[in-house]
Amino acid sequence: MYSNESALVLFSGGQDSTTCLFWALKNFKEVRAVSFSYGQKHAYELDVAKTIARVANVPHEIHAIDVLGTINNHTSLTDPNIPVDPIVPRFGLPNTFVPGRNLVFLTFAAIVARKYGIRYIITGVSQTDYSGYPDCREKFIKSTTKTLNLAMESEFEILTPLMARSKEATWQLADELGVLELIRHNTLTCYNGIMADGCGRCPACQLRNIGLQKYLRKREKIRYYQAKSAANNSSSYEE
Repeated sequence: MYSNESALVLFSGGQDSTTCLFWALKNFKEVRAVSFSYGQKHAYELDVAKTIARVANVPHEIHAIDVLGTINNHTSLTDPNIPVDPIVPRFGLPNTFVPGRNLVFLTFAAIVARKYGIRYIITGVSQTDYSGYPDCREKFIKSTTKTLNLAMESEFEILTPLMARSKEATWQLADELGVLELIRHNTLTCYNGIMADGCGRCPACQLRNIGLQKYLRKREKIRYYQAKSAANNSSSYEE
C-alpha cells in the first residue's frame, strides 16, 4: 500500500517505536527517524536510538526542545527527584505523564516531515495496553491529524501500527518482522532508564515483560503443535 511512499518515524529507542521503525522499513520505500531531547532525565535513550537507527540504516535526526522538560518539572520522567510510581493509579494520571509531550512531538515531526516532503508520520502510541496517557488514544491522533493539516495546509497522515495491539501482539509483530531479539536486548523502554528487560518494577517494564512472556508461551505452544502435526503427518505417510 505504501511501497512507493516515504515515512517519518517518531523514534525514542524503546520497544514500541523500534517496532514501528522496522514496520515502516517493511512497508515504505524510504524511512527517516526523528527523536527529541525534551529534558528527559534518562537522555541515554537518545544514544540507544542513534545506535538502532545505524543498525537499521535509517537517516536519524535529534532536535532539542528542552523547554518541554523545564515547563513539566513535576513529572517523574523529567525531575530526578521524583521517583516513578510503580503502579498506574486507578484514578487520575500517572506521574510519568508529561503534559503536551505527544502533541509537541507530532507538531515538530510534522514540521520535519514537511521539510522533506513526507506525508506519513508514524508513532508507536497504543490505547490497548498503555499507562493511562490521554495522548495515546485514537481520538487524540485523529484530532491532531486534522489540526496539523489545517495549520500547515498539508495532507499528513499519522499512522499508529500499534494502536489496537496489546503488548503481547506487539512482540508478535516484532517477531514477524525478524527483530524480536534486537528489540528485547537493545531497546530502552524502562522509566528508570535501564536497558532491555529494565528494572522490572515500573509500569513500562511490567507491561513490556508480561507481554513478552505471554507471547513466548504462545509461540512455544504453536511450535509444539506444529511439530506434533508434522510428526503425525510423517507417520501417516510412512504407513
